[in-house]
Amino acid sequence: MPKGLLYLTVFLLSLSSFCQKDSLALNYDKTKIVQKEISAQDIEVYKNDPNFNYEVVQNDAPEWWIAFKNWAGNLLIRFFEWLFGVNKASGALNLFLEFLPYVLLAVLLFILVKFFLNVNARAISYAKKNQATMAMSEEEHIIKNENIQKLIQEALANNNYRLAVRYYYLFILQIMTEKELIDWQIQKTNEDYLKELKQERLQHPFKDITRLYDYIWYGEFPMDHEKYQKAESSFSTLKQLLSNG
Repeated sequence: MPKGLLYLTVFLLSLSSFCQKDSLALNYDKTKIVQKEISAQDIEVYKNDPNFNYEVVQNDAPEWWIAFKNWAGNLLIRFFEWLFGVNKASGALNLFLEFLPYVLLAVLLFILVKFFLNVNARAISYAKKNQATMAMSEEEHIIKNENIQKLIQEALANNNYRLAVRYYYLFILQIMTEKELIDWQIQKTNEDYLKELKQERLQHPFKDITRLYDYIWYGEFPMDHEKYQKAESSFSTLKQLLSNG
């Protein structure tokens, strides 16, 4: 091998070794370090930022409410994280999630109150309907089967003047039914019977005793012997007209 070629080969190998060693050398940062001063104003900014407030606030709410709120909040947070692909709610969404448990509880209470009110209303309506049906059935039995004049005398003997007025009114209906002046039916009202009366001379007296009957019996107006005699006078007048007709 020529000497020149040998020297060139040795030189290139030496250069390659030098480059490898140089590439492994550490470069130290010789920039001068400047110490950062933190002022009291800088600290105050962080103290006033709620995101850096780690104080534990004592909560006086019942444990069941705290558990419900945490459960609902965590459930909704996971849902919105899945829905929007976020790791943590912020801004308006965070505010919405904070108030949502209260809204859900209010809706739940509203549904429960409405449910119980509806149940109670249906029960009251059913009781009233049953009571009205029983009363009407009793009236039907009295008009069709009983000696109403005897019932009136028994009520007066017991000083039950309100009941006597009721029997007297049913007695008038009984007479008008027998004379075919009205068609008594259990579902009809007293106003229906007034419209059925064709004779004008009977309409006004019947309207008067109907008003008395409603006021005394349904209005639970207290009655004594003197008040009964005044009411009985109106009933007797209509009874006399029916007898003459």
